[in-house]
Amino acid sequence: MDDTRFVQVEDRDSIRWMRFHNPQHKNAIPRHGWEEIGEAITSFALSEQRVLVIGGSGFDFCSGADLRAEDIERLDSPAEARRLMHAPGRAALALHRLPKPTIAAVDGAAVGAGMNLAIGCDIVVATTRARFSEVFVRRGLNLDLGGVWLLPRLVGMARAKDLALSGRIVSGAEAAEIGLASRVVEPDRLDATVGELARELADGAPLAQRFIKMGLSRSFDLTFEQALAYEQQSQAALLASDDAREGIVAFLEDRRPEFGGS
Repeated sequence: MDDTRFVQVEDRDSIRWMRFHNPQHKNAIPRHGWEEIGEAITSFALSEQRVLVIGGSGFDFCSGADLRAEDIERLDSPAEARRLMHAPGRAALALHRLPKPTIAAVDGAAVGAGMNLAIGCDIVVATTRARFSEVFVRRGLNLDLGGVWLLPRLVGMARAKDLALSGRIVSGAEAAEIGLASRVVEPDRLDATVGELARELADGAPLAQRFIKMGLSRSFDLTFEQALAYEQQSQAALLASDDAREGIVAFLEDRRPEFGGS
């Protein structure tokens, strides 16, 4: 691996592991890091790997943007600040649009943009020492990286306002309790737990996972009638697919299905 790059990538069979690498600063994202994140997500989308795991090097997931005093001095107009937000926005959108499953493996700090990158994944596995915070308000800033959209969908509006307006720290245990994380494990079990989960997802039917992700992401914006129409259209496409035939035949033959994604 190239230690000069902020994003470190490793393929393990059908699973791609992507780690933020700036451990001396709790994996804070440098300015060039946003482009690397966007490129890594786009590369995964085009790859043969079926699941993306996002984590951090060392003891932390990501402490947000690595803003220095000199960076703030240069942001002397809204236009310049908007230019600064282009790359983070592209990275967040690329993550949101991924048709394949994503898992955030969260240890230590997941703060600000780091928290929103984590909850932008499909599944969040946190450790008992994980710490989540929408710290933006304590810096005089609004949520970004999709936090305004993601947070109330995960925890409800009342809790979203609590977390966003206070910027308070949420433990791994509380994160699992309120819906930020799907499960919490001891730190020494994080990689093994995430690896096992990723392998389960990688064995799933890719086309079905794509339609499931798309439907659930849109569900809050659909009427019940629209959701039914989406289910009918997607199910019709899937019923005619090779994967559906393989899934049904494997069930009847009492064996593990082998999905090809078509």
